[in-house]
Amino acid sequence: MRLDISDIAADFPDFRVATVVADGLALPATRPPDLDRLITERELALRARWAGMELSEIPGVAAWRTAYRAFGIKKTSYRSSVERLVKNALAERPLPAINPFVDCYNAVSLSHIFPLGADDLDKVAGDIAFRYSQPGDSFLDMGAEGETNDPPKPGEVVYADAEKVLCRRWNWRQDARSLVGPQTRRAVVTVQANGWGDLDAGVADLTDLLGRFCGARTAVAIASAEEPSVELAMP
Repeated sequence: MRLDISDIAADFPDFRVATVVADGLALPATRPPDLDRLITERELALRARWAGMELSEIPGVAAWRTAYRAFGIKKTSYRSSVERLVKNALAERPLPAINPFVDCYNAVSLSHIFPLGADDLDKVAGDIAFRYSQPGDSFLDMGAEGETNDPPKPGEVVYADAEKVLCRRWNWRQDARSLVGPQTRRAVVTVQANGWGDLDAGVADLTDLLGRFCGARTAVAIASAEEPSVELAMP
């Protein structure tokens, strides 16, 4: 399985994305107390660091606002996943307990101001890519009721496998068909940087948390404008 970003690399030369393949997962039924405390600490740290600043002044948020405008997204209702997390944390709305795997990568997203997303690897078909939308792309919004196809607009950056769009508007919302759940044993996580932040530190943080709280064995591959197509490393 390969990850390819060549379709957008020329237009977004600062984009770097790490794929973290996590195998041997054993997700606890509920968020462990140690993870709960860690997330609370990270929420407090984020508020201490960024309190009093406008979202547009936070570098990791600003980088993605710029990227979104570059492919035509101007509506404020469409923001990167990390902006939504940061906004909620600054407003003292706790990070929701979804499942320990998702909670781990959301904690990393908060600390490093990177968008992260994950898919059940057994529900991903073929190679994966960050690319521009194509005719025939399908997308089932994880936040919508029913199975209504909501395909991307022309010119939209998407994250997709060989059969479907895994995430619309780059990292705005995930597809419902490949979500990580209690039965997931293998997953692929993307850690996305766009000209700001320490990607290596974010990846190291993620692999540590997934190992500690989800029993994961992990392997990492990184794509960039200099190396836009990479083979996913397997644990």
